[in-house]
Amino acid sequence: MLNMTKVAVPKGLSVEGKRYLTDHGLSLIELDSMASDSIEKNAGDADGLILMTDPFPNQTIKQLPNLKVIARHGVGYDNVDQNFMAKAGIWVTITPNANASTVAETTLAEILDVSKNLTSISDEMRKGHFEYKNTHMGFDVAGKTLGIMGYGRIGRMVAKKASGLDMKIMIYDPFVKESEDGQLVNREALLKESDIITLHMAVTPDNQQGIGKNEFDEMKDSAVLINLGRGALVDQTALINALRTHTIGGAALDVFNEEPLRLTSDFYQLDNVLLTPHIASNTKECMARMAVDAASEVVRVLTGDNPKWPVNKIETGD
Repeated sequence: MLNMTKVAVPKGLSVEGKRYLTDHGLSLIELDSMASDSIEKNAGDADGLILMTDPFPNQTIKQLPNLKVIARHGVGYDNVDQNFMAKAGIWVTITPNANASTVAETTLAEILDVSKNLTSISDEMRKGHFEYKNTHMGFDVAGKTLGIMGYGRIGRMVAKKASGLDMKIMIYDPFVKESEDGQLVNREALLKESDIITLHMAVTPDNQQGIGKNEFDEMKDSAVLINLGRGALVDQTALINALRTHTIGGAALDVFNEEPLRLTSDFYQLDNVLLTPHIASNTKECMARMAVDAASEVVRVLTGDNPKWPVNKIETGD
């Protein structure tokens, strides 16, 4: 039934995801690049698409007349216009259950790295600067306040895992009414009282670049910002200035407005920021889970069923 149906996937998609698709009779179009021009050139007859973080312009669908589903490999979907796709009859789906624990683990890893200056001290040791540690001491996380902004699956998992570090946990999420792992507070209190702030919100028109100069001015001058969510949550120019002037103590960033981050970025000139290349879910286990979950959504749609984790709604009735 599906043996003539084609799905465009990144060549680097986990083998478990590819196997799921082929086991269900789908043919794969494996792409070296998921940029829109590559998709248009090589996957014009695709019925389904598994999309990573590359932008997917609306006009691209003009070159993919058979397309019925775009399955995001992850939970963010700000790189595709789900409402536009709904009007075009194309489902957009995510993989909400696959990466929460992994991203939470990576969040804690970056918090601990920054708190002890592990990466910077290790880098300097390799250069022969063994005494660098003496002028770049870390800080204990025990007794400090962790502020979690956004309390969905990932935010909840961060709170649960961080509860064993003897930290006071504050949570800001206007849509959440209770938490077993932290104290719900308003936005202003979280910004002013937190020693570490970690961002786990989806990007919306209301919060795009919502962490900017005013927020940095409210934060402690020793506070650390952790962002493994989306680059668009933060005004990056304001953040660079806050780090440069020590308005805040430091940051750990895994996401950026433009990826990969250009080597000319001012972030590389700062010694109080940890930079990682979008690795929050970069484990073998998590990549396999996301690939299989994305593939299962493609199979559901292409066999006539509704997807399990859509972020838009296709009108299938009269």
